[in-house]
Amino acid sequence: MIPATGETSRPPPKPALEDGVKIEVAVNGFSRGTSLSQTQEGIEELQHSQTEQDVFSEEGGSNFRTLSWPYASVIFAKMTIGVGVLSIPSAMHTLGGVVGCLFIVFWGLLNTYGAYLFGQYKLTHRSIHSCADGASILARDWSGGRQKWVAATRNYADFTFIFTWIVCGGVTTLAFTIALNAVSSHAMCTVAFGAIAYFIIASAASIPKLKDLSWIAWVGFASIVAAILTVVIAVTQRERPAAAPQTGPYDLGFNALPPAGTTFAAAWSAALAIFSSSANTPAFLPVISEFKKPQHYFRSVYVSMGFINTAYFSLGLTMYAYCGQWIASPALGSGGPTIMIIAYALAIPGLVAGAVITIHIAAKTLFVRILRNTVHLEANTKTHWFAWFACTYGLGLIAWLLAEAVPFFNSLVALIGALGFAPLGVCLPALFWFHMHPGYRRGTWKQKTAWVLHVGMFVVGFFTLVVGTYETRLSAVISEIIDQYKSKQVGTAFSCADNSI
Repeated sequence: MIPATGETSRPPPKPALEDGVKIEVAVNGFSRGTSLSQTQEGIEELQHSQTEQDVFSEEGGSNFRTLSWPYASVIFAKMTIGVGVLSIPSAMHTLGGVVGCLFIVFWGLLNTYGAYLFGQYKLTHRSIHSCADGASILARDWSGGRQKWVAATRNYADFTFIFTWIVCGGVTTLAFTIALNAVSSHAMCTVAFGAIAYFIIASAASIPKLKDLSWIAWVGFASIVAAILTVVIAVTQRERPAAAPQTGPYDLGFNALPPAGTTFAAAWSAALAIFSSSANTPAFLPVISEFKKPQHYFRSVYVSMGFINTAYFSLGLTMYAYCGQWIASPALGSGGPTIMIIAYALAIPGLVAGAVITIHIAAKTLFVRILRNTVHLEANTKTHWFAWFACTYGLGLIAWLLAEAVPFFNSLVALIGALGFAPLGVCLPALFWFHMHPGYRRGTWKQKTAWVLHVGMFVVGFFTLVVGTYETRLSAVISEIIDQYKSKQVGTAFSCADNSI
């Protein structure tokens, strides 16, 4: 018997096991039948999880663990719905209505399950704060404790996570400048708007606790939903799309399948844009460390992802059905000039909130990496505050510069999906599952089936990461970006031009 937490008696020695014997190993409230090949691993995993401590304590000077699941639900929803949903209608035009809907359902379910696995692994290993922490545990156990592999894995995962969320912050900052240009009729140089956006976003992201940021998430969530609904209602009331010829015959361009002439690069980029719109679930993992009751994390996942997937399917299909090939990207420009101004005005708080949460999560990950296992992590010292502000304002600055240097929208969202979300949001949760179920490959037929399905999940993530070779052996997304520059479909870097047109 493994002693209950808090007992002071010495634990008995590990039982000797005989061939063919099966026992039940309890892990975080659930049991699984294990054979000899996996029993010892299960016992060691359980004993190790009991000794791990959360990165934030409830007695620390700052006490970050103040978040309840309703607040987390809206943070997750706002973190996800926003810039991503604005790219779905144009992605559906590239893929066609039927194929686009299938991708929305498939990616939505896969990303929701990935979020579920993040929670399971966090509850198994309480010391985890970020994807890098979980990945380093995998490297430690699967490499026999070789520290160079552990360090390399941690550094790769940390860099990928932080860079991905910096790019997300840059995309949202770009959308913010588009909104400011649209509302003000380009009253100022776009670079100046970007500087204003940077200061606002970095300052708000510097609020230390997610619980204190939740009111920004509530306001932002309400504003982005109001903006999207305004455009959806507007396009359904028009006789023809605002961008279509207003007199004479015209082709709506609504297709069930990808239109003739669609290249693989364009189709794969559109599929990645849909994937990226709900694939930021790796950012859910750091949030769990600030839950008052981490076991309530799953409630937040079900509520937020259920709403998001339903909204993406219904709103994306409605926009595409009424606008067809005349859809704008971002989609808020599809209702005509007046509606665009109204929608962007409504969306500004939502765009700010999305960027604030994104930069906050990236900064918190770097902050914990720098100050972990020191008194400065939770104590209100000068080192604590200097490191925190350096992380928020520093990463916010990089995001702004990226937004100015990369002036395109859909392809940037797709690039995030290929290079960041795929390995972290799909491959890594599958590896977590293998680590939690080490004996399933040789278990019962149900266990073997589950093992095969998770191999498939990993393959999908790996495929998303590396497949898409197009002509020049670059990825499909990079190839499409090059094509856009060649055809002059994007502007120049650090341009004062109106990017809302």
